[in-house]
Amino acid sequence: MTVILLLHAALVLTFTARILLRDDLSPPGRLAWFIVLNVLPYFGSAIYFLFGEIDIGNRAIKRHDEIFAKIKTQAAGFMGEPDNSSELIQRIYRPAFQYAGSINGFHPLAGNSAQLMADGEMTLQQMVADIDAATDHVHVLYYIWLTDHTGTQMAQALIRAAQRGVTCRAMADGLGSRGLIKSQIWKDMQAAGVQTVVALPFNNLLRTLWTSRLDLRNHRKITVIDAQITYCGSRNSADPEFLVKEKYGPWIDIMLRFEGPIVAQNQLLFASDWMQATGEALEVIPLQAQAIEGGFPAQVMGVGPTERRGATPQLFSNLFACAERELTLTTPYFVPDATVLDALCAAAYRGVAVTLVFPKVNDSWIVAAASRSYYHRLLDAGCMIYEHRIGLLHAKTLTVDGQVSLIGSSNLDLRSFDLNYENNILLQDEAITQAIVKRQRHYIAGSDRVLLPQVLAWRYHRRIWHNVIATIGPVL
Repeated sequence: MTVILLLHAALVLTFTARILLRDDLSPPGRLAWFIVLNVLPYFGSAIYFLFGEIDIGNRAIKRHDEIFAKIKTQAAGFMGEPDNSSELIQRIYRPAFQYAGSINGFHPLAGNSAQLMADGEMTLQQMVADIDAATDHVHVLYYIWLTDHTGTQMAQALIRAAQRGVTCRAMADGLGSRGLIKSQIWKDMQAAGVQTVVALPFNNLLRTLWTSRLDLRNHRKITVIDAQITYCGSRNSADPEFLVKEKYGPWIDIMLRFEGPIVAQNQLLFASDWMQATGEALEVIPLQAQAIEGGFPAQVMGVGPTERRGATPQLFSNLFACAERELTLTTPYFVPDATVLDALCAAAYRGVAVTLVFPKVNDSWIVAAASRSYYHRLLDAGCMIYEHRIGLLHAKTLTVDGQVSLIGSSNLDLRSFDLNYENNILLQDEAITQAIVKRQRHYIAGSDRVLLPQVLAWRYHRRIWHNVIATIGPVL
């Protein structure tokens, strides 16, 4: 019995010491792990071993740094200059653009245009048409790529392009696209000459468990065609019905089609992932920047476990702080850290009309409970909260004062903050921002507003449940 007690104490103390020694762990995260380790010591120790460390491995970090050093040296002209923010961006919004530039070194470039896709079908048709018109190359990267209608149509478009001599590079996440990777259509793509790569594969589970985490994923959605067209938004290569989680469908997404110098920056972000996975040189990736007369300024922002910690919540907080009149945010997964939560409340307190739109029914019960634990504080500060009734609102959008937009793959949850590779585009343009605002208002029209008296009327057990999940959220 004494030996068992000593082993028990050694186990708990070892993991407790590790938690206390970590400078990168927030106080709420540290508290969550303390709770789990003390309440469920054996389970908690196992979970910490598997998922506690946000570390993709020294080799990956070293390779990432080498790649971006090459990009900043060899493709500096496509990155933009730090002074561009002062020249291109309105004074009130400059801090956010300057902060975004500090993450990867991508700075605003003028001369861009964008078209907001009407829906999933229009997105698919336009993408396939662009791929069918490609003459040099097509590059795609998706977290989720299914073998449904959309996924198959995209794969077949790549096959046709490869067969007529277009260089096609396709990446898919090892977890999110595992069905496609094992399918015949993946083999057909390879046979046709499409260069395929699995991002963060599961080919050595023991090594991954020992050196990294299974849930560090590439969540990006990138399409680049002939270095002239790129797409950015929340849509994966999958039907809105999203058959793998059919009962939550349809997935409601947003996607923009861009032209201009921003294409080169998105190309470089794709290149960083491709080089990491294949070892190929930057020189194999075509780059060009064709500015459009009268086009707006925009810049790419990519984050992930190899980038600076806290970059995403700090960017969002900078954008919230820049708002003078209004900001509207839509996200399917809302589990903010203290930085984001405080910035939202601060914006509302100083008179900004803060509107938040979330799904009414979420495919993650953990996120649903954790999200609602913040409703009281947000509503008390004056924020307006809406819950979208139809399907799962998957669009990740932020608009500020009808002038600035952020769109891409990043959610406002701990996974996007710490674990996932994400891609976003930050832009300043009244016309395209107003188009996104119109889409946001459409989401709101299909939503139920949540009022403070409703939240205060929730039963005690419901409030306790929400707060418990939020407290241990960093573990989950």
